Amino acid sequence: MLRRSRRRSAALVLTVGAVVTTVTACGDTGGDDASSIVRTTTNVAGAGVVGIERDTVGLCALPQPVDAFGRQGDQRIVVGSGSTVTVPADPRRIVVLSMEALDASCAVGTWEQVVGAPTVPLAPTAPPSALPRPDYLGTGIAQIAPVGPESAPDVEAVRALAPDVIIGTDDLDPALRDRLGDIAPTVLTRQASSWTDRTVLAATAMGRRDAAARAVDDYRARAQDVGLRLNSRLTEASVVRFHGDGADVLGDDSFAGQVLTAAGVRRPGPQQGPTAPLPADDLSVAEGDLIYVVFDGPDGLEYGRSVMESDAWKDLGAATDGRVFAVDDAAWSGDGVIAARTILTDLENSLNGYV
Repeated sequence: MLRRSRRRSAALVLTVGAVVTTVTACGDTGGDDASSIVRTTTNVAGAGVVGIERDTVGLCALPQPVDAFGRQGDQRIVVGSGSTVTVPADPRRIVVLSMEALDASCAVGTWEQVVGAPTVPLAPTAPPSALPRPDYLGTGIAQIAPVGPESAPDVEAVRALAPDVIIGTDDLDPALRDRLGDIAPTVLTRQASSWTDRTVLAATAMGRRDAAARAVDDYRARAQDVGLRLNSRLTEASVVRFHGDGADVLGDDSFAGQVLTAAGVRRPGPQQGPTAPLPADDLSVAEGDLIYVVFDGPDGLEYGRSVMESDAWKDLGAATDGRVFAVDDAAWSGDGVIAARTILTDLENSLNGYV
């Protein structure tokens, strides 16, 4: 995945316009299939916004049993990236330094034991009540004490929280890792591994490897079910992510691309490979039966608007047919089971729809 895809935007809904439009089914799906429900949403540059009133009640799992396997009294050994770490068997004060670990805590029901978590950049237009965490994780998680951004956590803020385990990623500066290790046992996930493996490792450091494995299995089963119900193999979905100075078409290596593949959604030919820049002079690379667009913060929204209001974009078949949907960057560029489930819900609400 390209480096800029690691950035998170807290809330698209804070920066888009509020022109009301409607999403309805296209084609004859019959019955009460999710794709036949009429939905009201907002509109940005002709794209219907999906998930703007997302229900997060009961989103996170209830507390799950502590793993018995690997437990040695009150401790367990966890093999992280580059090191083996002894951690509490059932940590009570957890600091997470990545959104993937925060997502994992929600998936396995330990989020109430998380005393510190990273923040995401808020749009300049965000109100004082705006929350510094991805909207898709819900308001409870948003209240966890901040420890700075993922790329540069505040060591003293972490120390003040007196954690008994710290969970981060191996792209942290080595000197920073050493300072964190002086505070509490620190488990680092390997960024080069799959997002499912990172989820399981983060949960293992929380004493809930079994719960994470079940959550991943449940996600895979739901992805297959969603694909079958939506006849996803009949749809070729494009995904375009706008940032401040250009755009990327998200390929098979992106988080969103992997979830679409799990749900059986086909991808346009140019997107059946790694993520790549969208040529400014050839927007046909973005074409699909429908196009999902994501905006990397307010700069991405501004640039995305300029492209989507151009004649070249409006000439795309998906734009002409009203088959362009704006989705939440925090979830679609995320990591973890909850983010993946969020994408599946977005697919249910849009894959067979039009604006």
